[in-house]
Amino acid sequence: MTKQTFILKNEPIIKQDFLVSALAVTSSLFSLEIQHPALIMFKTGSRITFYEGKNFQGCRYESDRDCLDFHTDLSHCNSIRVENGVWVVYEQPNFAGNMYVLTHGEYPEYHCWMGQNDRVSSCKSIQLTGGDKYQIQLFEKGDFSGQMHESAEDCPSVMEKFHLPEIHSCKVLDGAWIFYEHPNFRGKQYFLERGEYSKPTEWGAATPLVQSFRHIAE
Repeated sequence: MTKQTFILKNEPIIKQDFLVSALAVTSSLFSLEIQHPALIMFKTGSRITFYEGKNFQGCRYESDRDCLDFHTDLSHCNSIRVENGVWVVYEQPNFAGNMYVLTHGEYPEYHCWMGQNDRVSSCKSIQLTGGDKYQIQLFEKGDFSGQMHESAEDCPSVMEKFHLPEIHSCKVLDGAWIFYEHPNFRGKQYFLERGEYSKPTEWGAATPLVQSFRHIAE
């Protein structure tokens, strides 16, 4: 097939097959962004402010969208103010490391969000769905096997209420939840939205140790 050429003013000749290839690449990138929305940091309608010093002092970094890495803008974080929405903040860039779920309110020092240090490097807004309904199923073994327990309320001690030393899989039927490594909502946190988790690594844990949990409400 004969290739057509186009001359734009005094610019070099651009061949049609090159234009088609360029359009194909652009189309592929657009498709990739749609399939992987985490590549694009959309505005969320929520707002969070990170402060370098305690009690909301010093340099600050404000965000109204998910952010993969703001550590270069704020190397230390000792207080946080959540103005709107619910957020998950992470110690490491790219939503990695220890996570902390923060609801609307003020956190004058990092112990208030149970942080282990003054490092926070990325954040993600949670879009809650399901209204006021909360329901979760807990399984003593992986792949939703073994004894199952169901709950619609917060649990400060999994061992006392369900006599489960560990949770190996779970199903979130309604709402969003936080798993805690220790009783009374202490220790490492894990965020779970609606869906099925056949093993601990699917909710980001290295072990099945979960000793308390609670639902998330704005």
